[in-house]
Amino acid sequence: MAKWKNFEWKHQISMKIPLVILILLAGFLPMLLQGKVLIGSFRQNQIDDRIIEVQNQCLILSNKMTRGGYMASGAGDELLDGEMDTVADIFNGRIIIVDKNFRVIKDTFGLANQKMYISEDVIKCFMGENSNRHNKEKHYFALTVPIYDNTTEKNISGVMAVTASTENILDLADRIAEKGSFFQMIVFWILVLASMGAALFLLRPFQRLQRRLDRIADGNLEEELPADSYKETAGISSAVERTLTKLKAVDQSRQEFVSNVSHELKTPITSIRVLADSLMGMEEVPIELYREFMTDISDEIDRESKIIDDLLSLVRMDKAATEMNIAQVNINALLELILKRLRPIAKKRNIELILESIRDVTADADETKLSLALNNLVENAIKYNVEDGWVRVTLDADHKFFYVKVADSGIGIPEEYQDRIFERFYRVDKARSRETGGTGLGLAITKSVVLMHQGALKLQSKEGEGTTFTVRIPLSYIS
Repeated sequence: MAKWKNFEWKHQISMKIPLVILILLAGFLPMLLQGKVLIGSFRQNQIDDRIIEVQNQCLILSNKMTRGGYMASGAGDELLDGEMDTVADIFNGRIIIVDKNFRVIKDTFGLANQKMYISEDVIKCFMGENSNRHNKEKHYFALTVPIYDNTTEKNISGVMAVTASTENILDLADRIAEKGSFFQMIVFWILVLASMGAALFLLRPFQRLQRRLDRIADGNLEEELPADSYKETAGISSAVERTLTKLKAVDQSRQEFVSNVSHELKTPITSIRVLADSLMGMEEVPIELYREFMTDISDEIDRESKIIDDLLSLVRMDKAATEMNIAQVNINALLELILKRLRPIAKKRNIELILESIRDVTADADETKLSLALNNLVENAIKYNVEDGWVRVTLDADHKFFYVKVADSGIGIPEEYQDRIFERFYRVDKARSRETGGTGLGLAITKSVVLMHQGALKLQSKEGEGTTFTVRIPLSYIS
């Protein structure tokens, strides 16, 4: 796996490459397409103008032939013949005059005189329909113009068939395209240099950010991240700073946790050692004193055992958070069982336990873990309560979640300590916690269980007025 990751890293490309390509495409592609469109439009416009110009010249010749009775004379007209030759030469084309019998009476090429010339275009022209065809493959266009007789009826007495080449127009367009390609090549290399410079400029904040992140990765967690004008780099910097803040908090919490574990485990052992040394240092110890010391030693052992059990519970939850034994659980029955189990403890301090079930609730849950979490909340509410107080447990639900609210009339939690109450081994009043047998791990276990159920745990408390914990857990567990 490590080799494969190293292979992938080596074959990753720099962001400069796609950025340069994107700038090139954005700058060069529109220009290239515009050049193609302009050349094509120029070529077609030139051909259209040439066709119109040839058509106009032929109409002028046709009108002259009509007025001069060219078709009726049969002998032609040297002046008009010369004019036709000139027009044909100018447009690099050919003009053929066909009479009613489809016989050629004039061919500017001199190849088809007195021969028959029958074509679809000529026939349509005699019928009064002019034609105009452009052959793009062979680079010429052909058109027909009627020649009328010089009478009032204006009958068509002949047809002028004209063909003209478009090769000179295409040659001109090709020369312009070559010059345009040379210009585009110059612009392309200018764009290459400009895009590389733009890429370097645009990526400079990211490179600066990467250098800072590299130093942070080397262990310099105090490195300040640049706050650039880019929204993206500013967002990355902000996210990394929040991550670093959490990492520092986690590191500090870990150190405190190790210190607290050492202290909590060492304190009962120290007490046991002092009690044992005291016993061993006495001669003829009275049975009453001996029994008192052994009772204290037994209590310290029980306390050590509870700390270890709670630690093991946390470790199991951390390592096997995904191992949930989910089943349909009757939450009402679960809460009744918890309160029944804790009533003897509450009775010792004359604390009233109240269960208020607004509706029957059945949900997907790990019954063992959820029972542990809810038991911790109710047991804490009893331990940190006042004499003759009360603890009210309320169960409610909606279409999506169920809610368990544990409220008490206890001593409350000062506001400055409420953010840290779920930390492991954190206790507001350490002396009172030890008196009540608390390990400082109960709320940490509870929060871990609630999160494993994809739920939320909320605290509301005011010093001297009691505390309320609200658990919200989905009715349906989705892995």
